[in-house]
Amino acid sequence: MTDENHRIIKVGKVPSDHHVQPSAHPSPPGMDGPQRKKRKSEATGVDKQLDILAIGTAVGSILLYSTVKGELQSKLDGGHDNRINCVRWHQDNCCLYSCSEDKHIVEWNTQTCKVKCKWKGDSSSVSSLCISPDGKMLLSAGRTIKLWDLETKEVYRHFTGHATSVSSLMFTTVRPMNENKPFDGITGLYFLSGAIHDRLLSVWYIRSDRKEKNAVMSFTVTDEPTFIDLTVSELKEEPVKLAVVCRDGQLHLFEHILNGYCKKPLTSNCTIQIATPGNDGDSTPKPVPILAAAFCTDKQSLLLVYGNTLQPIIEKVSLNTNESHICLIRDVQKVLVLKTDDAVTKIKTPVVNSDTKVLVPGIPGHSATVKTPSSGKEKKKSKRKPGETEGSIEERLGALDIDVSKVKTPGGLPQTDSFAVLLVQGLESNDEDILNKVLSTRKETLIKNTVARMPIHAVIPLLHELTKRLQGNPYSASQMVRWLKFVFTLHASYLSTLPDLIPQLGTLYQLMESRVKTLQKLSRLHGRLFLLVTQVAASETVQDVMEVNQTAKLVYEDESSEEEGSDDEMIADKDSDENWDEDEEKEEQSDEQDMTVEKEINGDSDLEPENESEEE
Repeated sequence: MTDENHRIIKVGKVPSDHHVQPSAHPSPPGMDGPQRKKRKSEATGVDKQLDILAIGTAVGSILLYSTVKGELQSKLDGGHDNRINCVRWHQDNCCLYSCSEDKHIVEWNTQTCKVKCKWKGDSSSVSSLCISPDGKMLLSAGRTIKLWDLETKEVYRHFTGHATSVSSLMFTTVRPMNENKPFDGITGLYFLSGAIHDRLLSVWYIRSDRKEKNAVMSFTVTDEPTFIDLTVSELKEEPVKLAVVCRDGQLHLFEHILNGYCKKPLTSNCTIQIATPGNDGDSTPKPVPILAAAFCTDKQSLLLVYGNTLQPIIEKVSLNTNESHICLIRDVQKVLVLKTDDAVTKIKTPVVNSDTKVLVPGIPGHSATVKTPSSGKEKKKSKRKPGETEGSIEERLGALDIDVSKVKTPGGLPQTDSFAVLLVQGLESNDEDILNKVLSTRKETLIKNTVARMPIHAVIPLLHELTKRLQGNPYSASQMVRWLKFVFTLHASYLSTLPDLIPQLGTLYQLMESRVKTLQKLSRLHGRLFLLVTQVAASETVQDVMEVNQTAKLVYEDESSEEEGSDDEMIADKDSDENWDEDEEKEEQSDEQDMTVEKEINGDSDLEPENESEEE
């Protein structure tokens, strides 16, 4: 499949007694005898050819792919208008169930390639589905879990669910543990659920009443589960075996009898890890991630898938649950030896024998041998004189008028195109040497061009690698910030379209938040230290400056100036005495005027002598 919008969500298997026709219409029921006999005679060889892969895409369509023919069988359209999250085959008929980001669940008829039924499954996106063992009920989950009756399409039970989107749903029992009560096909069964960013796997019990909505028990793991497989319990005393592969590359094995409520989370009975021997050059063993695990039919052995996702290794391992921790030593480098094949081309060069003669247009009867390119090269080589030395590659490129500086770079460093190729190869193969060589560059133009030319699918792995290196020493962290700057600048439009961008960049956001919090404290400390250092430097410079003696070494006095100064002083004294006398006279006159005015007011003015005698 070459479509970039296609994303494999779930692989389903069509039951052996049904067959999906390549066309959009089913075969007519009136099939004649010879065809029926032919089908029965080929039944043993055709059963394996009836496997169909159901592939959900990001655009809302479902592809049915034939593994036998190696081609697309049919396409289911018109049910969803958003990304498909999960698809499930029904075990009794050729119906297919799918859920999507558009909040709906669709029941498909794969023979007619049409929607059989469609209903709203949740108020938010529906992320996972699971069909009950009897085929009459359907579990759906977004964040809450609902049990649907497939006949009426109504909710039979509600369950609390998880804080995040549920990523896996599966039934753990086929029969109820209490065999005394009549069994209706669903009551008394247990099922398991896991969610993204959740390290607890919850087990739920389906009761006859509607009271119990919470999980009855839970299994705890070290990291987010990425792959889950279990053995279904068919008897009352038969324990359920659970294999959980986590994001950190470890495998946890659980074995427990489901017999009711359990308060504490259950821990794993055994943990399996894989590591390299660490003999060649590096004495430190390196962990090898486990990608998936599945129980075999005997329920006593496991199929482990580990190593690189591009070339995984599958190995069958027998279980030994007596040990709590098992570390398997595997030399992955010797197994994963990549073979470089010759370049494949569609141009076929015919093999021409030197004795063969081919007629060419020209004179009738004229024949000429076909000259192969190798003979022409030999003739050109023979033109060189015996004493002449062969020219270097640089001289040959110069003769061909090719810019040598573009081919040969200083220091043997690759150009931007090869940097982008090396970066993608290092991210896919997780090669530390290649990544260190590419990410250690300091030229911003080279970093910008490399990030601009790298493919879009490598942006998220590059961000994860930069986040891991940001947690190292400060020197490498300052170098990674330059790469982060151009990744967010050039690929912001692509990153904004990713629905799960927040959980993928959560670690980077928390790391940047913690670094920014300490920046304010560091700036304050830097300011205080700067003030102290400048004050100390200023005091030292003041002490270094010599004190200047300001006392006069020579004083010259002029006699004439002193005499003139004394005369001036005398004149000034005389002027001041005269001014003082004038001021006193003015003050006396003013006092007399004041006295007369007061007397006139008080009526105490001087009377004439006649008036005085009359008064007597």
